[in-house]
Amino acid sequence: MAFTRDIITSRGAAAAFAAVGLYWGAFAGLVPQLKAQVGLSDGAFGLALLVSSCGAIMAMWLAPRAEARMGTRATPILAVLLALAFLTPGLAWNGVSFALAMLAGAMASGTLDVVMNARVAALEAGTRRPLMNLNHGIFSVAYAASAISAGLAREAGLTPFTVFAGAGVVTLILCVQMWRAPIPDPDMADDVPAAPLSWMLLLPGGMIILIAFMAEQATEGWSALHLERNLAAGAAQGALGPAILGITMAVGRFSGQMVAMRFSEAAVIRAGAFTSAFGALLAAYAPNLAIAYIGFAVLGLGVSVMAPMAFAWVGRLVAPRHRSHAISRISVVGYTGFFIGPPMMGFLSQWFGLPVSFTAIALCLLIVPLLLVPALGRRAARA
Repeated sequence: MAFTRDIITSRGAAAAFAAVGLYWGAFAGLVPQLKAQVGLSDGAFGLALLVSSCGAIMAMWLAPRAEARMGTRATPILAVLLALAFLTPGLAWNGVSFALAMLAGAMASGTLDVVMNARVAALEAGTRRPLMNLNHGIFSVAYAASAISAGLAREAGLTPFTVFAGAGVVTLILCVQMWRAPIPDPDMADDVPAAPLSWMLLLPGGMIILIAFMAEQATEGWSALHLERNLAAGAAQGALGPAILGITMAVGRFSGQMVAMRFSEAAVIRAGAFTSAFGALLAAYAPNLAIAYIGFAVLGLGVSVMAPMAFAWVGRLVAPRHRSHAISRISVVGYTGFFIGPPMMGFLSQWFGLPVSFTAIALCLLIVPLLLVPALGRRAARA
């Protein structure tokens, strides 16, 4: 009953999370086809994604202003912009057009992501229920379903434009739910004394999210290519890599909804980081498809709880009137990883191969329990 009540409470946000998952899942399943369509090498493909990340980070920094102007209807408006922007990668014909297309998609997605997380934080404050893991889990379900559908569409010979257009139709349906269940603006009228938002608090939390999203998006963007190139997988088998990641992340996040009631954020993030690092190494050096799938599953289970728990941890440590601002700032830091992961994978793959790229992801994940969790824990103790 509590789980159902949480879904009903956050149904507007859940629809927005599902919309974002649709597009990044489709993109992950279409990466080999898009890469061939625009004729880019691994390094050039990574560079195109890096170019798009620059505008996306700026959009995320300005997201609170966009949220203030749009009010409670921010999520459906931004979701429509997301649907329009993601039509363009399917029409790209070379590296420049692809970079510009992904720039538009990344800016729309990044802005919507910041707004969604800020609004869920406001819902958590109002209901006193943990909702972050639930909503991120819904993203993962949508992502997995979209990745599988994109792989099947590739097998059937459909173009990327057709796949993204189909996602647009579903997004318009989701916008109806966002419009009918607007997410309330963060409460700015509380009586809690103002507390300065120190970067000694925001930076460790943001870096945890950065590394989690870097591992997540790098795997989403390059797992299919790793399976097809190094383990001779077909299009549908390759799409299972990102799909398995999405499914296990959904399982981990829905489980995290209950785990968050019993264990501290520090303990959950630490366990998740060690688990996901092991999964990344297992997938990188897997001798066959079955072991690689297990590796991506383990990675997904571990990394699934890291970002939602970091958002919740920081949100709990600041005064309610500053919560939305704090979430937006750690989102800017964190979502940088969402966009630098794929370019980093591309450059390392160009020079050393994809197994080394996934090894680098594992090493980055180990920074979380060894350095970042203790740093944020010390700041939490002072707070």
